[in-house]
Amino acid sequence: MKSDSLKRFLKNKLALSGLIIVLFFFMVSFLAPAISTHDPSEIDRENVLSPPSAKYIFGTDKTGRDVFSRMVYGSRISLKVGFVAVGISLVIGVFVGALAGYYGGVTDAVIMRFVDIMLCFPAFFLILAVIAILEPSIWNIMIVIGITGWMGVARLVRAEFLSLKERDFVLAAKAQGAGSMRIIFGHILPNAMGPILVAATLGVAGAILTESALSFLGIGIQPPTPSWGNILTEGKDTIEIAPWLSLYPGLAILVTVLGYNLLGEGIRDALDPRLKEGVSE
Repeated sequence: MKSDSLKRFLKNKLALSGLIIVLFFFMVSFLAPAISTHDPSEIDRENVLSPPSAKYIFGTDKTGRDVFSRMVYGSRISLKVGFVAVGISLVIGVFVGALAGYYGGVTDAVIMRFVDIMLCFPAFFLILAVIAILEPSIWNIMIVIGITGWMGVARLVRAEFLSLKERDFVLAAKAQGAGSMRIIFGHILPNAMGPILVAATLGVAGAILTESALSFLGIGIQPPTPSWGNILTEGKDTIEIAPWLSLYPGLAILVTVLGYNLLGEGIRDALDPRLKEGVSE
């Protein structure tokens, strides 16, 4: 099954394109000190709003800082927010969904009604409300995005557990005297990792987009720390005379989110058993 899934993934050109994009931004983030041509906080007052040139390949902003270097270091912030926020949402969503799906009955009904209530609140406006109360720091943003994005994961995990808990390997584990927690996390959860992996990949794209939106509104990552969202914000006031300030962060957000979406869709298609017959053709 794993071999067939890998074959289907490798045949999917869009999925491979998404993987290449994701790996590219990983490398940019990891090699930021070596790639950046200037200190992202360095101010060159003689080159304020300078267009792209040999010295500043992405130009400079309204205070004379190198946009390319800020973009490179901003990739670290965006990826960190994406992965930490998704990690938080996965931990909560998997635990809640696993309990609901495994125990069923009253436990399932109570948990899923709470999930339904949470889903009634528009997630972005809930994030805005919480961030407005708390100090807009990177950790607060990651935590808030994480604790407001677990409901979809919980529903997905619950559906997987409802299906898997009736399988023979679970009945065999129960017959051997395995406890509920061992069955949930040692037997059922590993077999439900495929859909969870897809949800995590797509969730990273959503978290990056949310962080960028918050930073664009001025309540996300605060200057002078560079993020794609606040670089985009700085460019909106000078878009007519310095369009590069909005162009490059906008493209970075677009391409990154597209890459994670393509990768997530590719993984989902590769794990879909209905496509199994297409491998042999």
